[in-house]
Amino acid sequence: MSRLGLPQEPVRNSLLDDAKARLRKYDIGGKYSHLPYNKYSVLLPLVAKEGKLHLLFTVRSEKTDTLITPFVGLIDHNFQAQPNPAEVKDVFLVPLAYFLHPQVHDQHYVTRLGHRFINHIFEYTNPEDGVTYQIKGMTANLAVLVAFIILEKKPTFEVQFNLNDVLASSEELFLKVHKKATSRL
Repeated sequence: MSRLGLPQEPVRNSLLDDAKARLRKYDIGGKYSHLPYNKYSVLLPLVAKEGKLHLLFTVRSEKTDTLITPFVGLIDHNFQAQPNPAEVKDVFLVPLAYFLHPQVHDQHYVTRLGHRFINHIFEYTNPEDGVTYQIKGMTANLAVLVAFIILEKKPTFEVQFNLNDVLASSEELFLKVHKKATSRL
């Protein structure tokens, strides 16, 4: 007599497959696409290199008062960036784990739209060329969130979201900002 077992998690063959599966649990898709903001997406390119996951960053100008939708793009480890020099100053990789256990990290508390937020600032020195970069603001916050979701490890510093309920707490934070921003219109 055979017994039905508990559903088993599918076998994954790589770091990127594991990352995809973990990210899928937190995908909200177009849930907020109806909101009346200028809308932009922030791509967080994820690369598996030398057995570790890295985020690929570009140094570019910032935009404000817009709805930012983060999404993670999985790219081949052989990818060679060809940035438009008019838009992108530099391209560099940072190990994903760095956003949970950084060598240089600072945070400040800022009040925006009547709510207190943590502004993370990471300093990362690229071992390939010795250039030091600052990763801060929304980009830093999203990198921490992605690292926490994929690596399933807690950061060594305070974060804005509830580590036990990431989706609900991140959504609550977003809705606070949205409500305050639309009340100014």
